[in-house]
Amino acid sequence: FKFKKIASILASSVMLTSTVALAAAANYPAPFVAGGVADVAVVHGGMKAQYTDLVAVSDITSNLQAALASQTATPGTSIPGTVVGEAYPLFTGVFCLLLMDKSKIVAVRDSFGIRPLSLGRLNGGFVVASETCALDIIGAEFIRDIKPGEMVVLHEKGIKSFQLEKGQERLDVFEFVYFARPDSILMGRSVDQVRQDMGVQLAKEFKLKADVVVPIPDSGIPAALGFSRESGIPFYPGLIKNRYIHRTFIMPEQHARNQGVKLKLNPLKHIIEGKIVILIDDSIVRGTTSKQIIDMIKSAGAKKIYFLIASPPYKYPDFYGVDTPKQTDLIAARMSVKEIEKEIGVDSLHYLSYAGLLKAIGISEDLLCTSCFTGNYPVDIGERVKEIKRID
Repeated sequence: FKFKKIASILASSVMLTSTVALAAAANYPAPFVAGGVADVAVVHGGMKAQYTDLVAVSDITSNLQAALASQTATPGTSIPGTVVGEAYPLFTGVFCLLLMDKSKIVAVRDSFGIRPLSLGRLNGGFVVASETCALDIIGAEFIRDIKPGEMVVLHEKGIKSFQLEKGQERLDVFEFVYFARPDSILMGRSVDQVRQDMGVQLAKEFKLKADVVVPIPDSGIPAALGFSRESGIPFYPGLIKNRYIHRTFIMPEQHARNQGVKLKLNPLKHIIEGKIVILIDDSIVRGTTSKQIIDMIKSAGAKKIYFLIASPPYKYPDFYGVDTPKQTDLIAARMSVKEIEKEIGVDSLHYLSYAGLLKAIGISEDLLCTSCFTGNYPVDIGERVKEIKRID
């Protein structure tokens, strides 16, 4: 096997992860280990922009195993760093990739840095994680973010950095809105503080009279705290979350999302009954989950419901690793605010402005990917651009 053969195998493997891939391949193994002469663990995250058919994971595993074993047997070569460097020009789309053998770790990030990747130190060794909170949990020290287009090789002698391609930082803004854990740091900003600031901006943009501010847990909690602090309206956790149910937004099928919501949340009637409720969430994507939650609040006896969203309308699909591939599935792409109010059954609906979002994040717009709100895609989406309808 030559470098090009190994490179093509690695390039194929990068496209496999995302909520789309998870839906299509229930037994998707990430990370997987290619054993044999060379034992190499492979982890990847992101999405190939022009997503077509999944490559069979079993084929990738067996071929990668054979390729790495053959390459290791060749004197004077380095696995896996050289292989990744050779493969990088063949990767398309958005990705983070890590390979590890018994002596080194190689981590690489695509040139736009749409997905985060962090580097840490632990007990004289090194750790790579998609979020800084993972470093905190295991007691590792955060060193820095891996830069867009950078490959780092970590071994017992230290860190070697290679800039494989000029980076153009465009971190996905939805990491701040929803994806990242609140205890993570992104581009030097606390995710929790950013979300609280989104709530502060909401309170400044919409002066409402109500009895209670209720968050939709978990990602709506910081924004609700910020809104309550700025508005003076008391905050109460009126929805109790079942900690054993995972995020319903990323469930690929509608029936699974519906059932997940019913199992996930339960309203506290003594907090909600007879009250004018300001309900706060991070975003509305399809709208079906929001409608079910509104019905719960109504059944608990709310007098009125004002629904506030700590981000702008989500109008454009994501092609970078999230399961929102069809614009027709997005409620804000199909309906006006008034139509959405009627559809989900609230007395009024208010979105944070785009300017308010950027002010809360506190990072220059040209360093962020805002495609879900603006339809501006920094990484070429190929033929999928024909599926996009521009919305005023």
